[in-house]
Amino acid sequence: MDLLDVGRVVLGLALLIAGGEALVRGASTLATRLGIAPLVVGLVIVSASTSAPELAVTVGAVAAGDPDLAVGNVVGSNIVNVLFILGLSALFLPLIVKRQLVRFDIPVMVGITILLLALSLDGEITQLDGILLFAAAAVHVALSFWFSKRDPELAGDLDIPAAPSKLSPAAQIAAAVAFVLVGIGLLVLGAAFLVEGASNIATGFGVSSLVIGLTVVAIGTSLPELVTSIIAVRRGERDIAVGNIVGSNIFNIGVVLGVPAIFFPAGIPVAASAIALDLPLALAAAVALLPIAFTGFAIARWEGGLFVALYVAYTVYLILNAVQHDALSGFTTVMVFFVLPLVAITLIAITAYEVGLIRGRKQAPDSEARSAATSPADPSSASK
Repeated sequence: MDLLDVGRVVLGLALLIAGGEALVRGASTLATRLGIAPLVVGLVIVSASTSAPELAVTVGAVAAGDPDLAVGNVVGSNIVNVLFILGLSALFLPLIVKRQLVRFDIPVMVGITILLLALSLDGEITQLDGILLFAAAAVHVALSFWFSKRDPELAGDLDIPAAPSKLSPAAQIAAAVAFVLVGIGLLVLGAAFLVEGASNIATGFGVSSLVIGLTVVAIGTSLPELVTSIIAVRRGERDIAVGNIVGSNIFNIGVVLGVPAIFFPAGIPVAASAIALDLPLALAAAVALLPIAFTGFAIARWEGGLFVALYVAYTVYLILNAVQHDALSGFTTVMVFFVLPLVAITLIAITAYEVGLIRGRKQAPDSEARSAATSPADPSSASK
């Protein structure tokens, strides 16, 4: 392990933290000054910005003839985003989930992940597949802006007063744009340093490109999302934190993987192991987020802890499988026959309980209304 690579990793982390702070600060100001709901800023502006490292890595990997790294980067980043980043953010502070996310954006994330899995079953992502993926992401962006203008819940977010400033509104917008641009630049530069250093370290241990993409590169390129989400939570912008992750996953599939497939007519091969394990896991993580977000429209700390634990288990499996460790067989047996069924039962039970509570709240006013309608008008009528 080269000390220079360790230095690249440390420098990359520092640049990512600075970039995340600048990006969230600028995006929050733009949301207030331009009349854009913070949730939409997270879904579109911030998510596209924080996915810039994934796009750079994926295009570079495809151009260099390393499709396993490209696919592993996108699929791994989506798994990291939901299980690790959302989970870790929820551990800091329970995350509020807007109804638009549950009703529209998370289902879109699930749908585009299903589309990616279906298109990958033939072993490659063709040019036509790339067009379909990109079109799905473009439609999501257009509808997000449209919903933000029609939904009073989202419009209500704009009533929060802006922090006092001596700058004119135009100057504040210009400063916010500058923060966003500087933040994007720092994020891309930081991710480049971190991925280069981490990839060199991982390659030195003889790990495959797919595993490097699913773990080291995926975590490295997802660090902008991690830093941005945690900073957003710390600054009270929990809409940006959740919207950033959901929007980033949609952007990763539709743009980060779709655009290279469009401009490289030969297509992007997809490894059989990614089709068998990693893509279905990315889909399972997206589906699992829907009932958790639906129950109470929040992601609690214990749910965040569960997601982080599942990601750690997945990473351990990848490492054990990569080195063919003797513990792989026993670990797989425990996960498949004990841990995963227990998690599924817990999610089903919690969802059923929360749905029952929601139905009970809805039925309570109806019961009171029926009781009032059937009660006697006065005591004398009751005696008759």
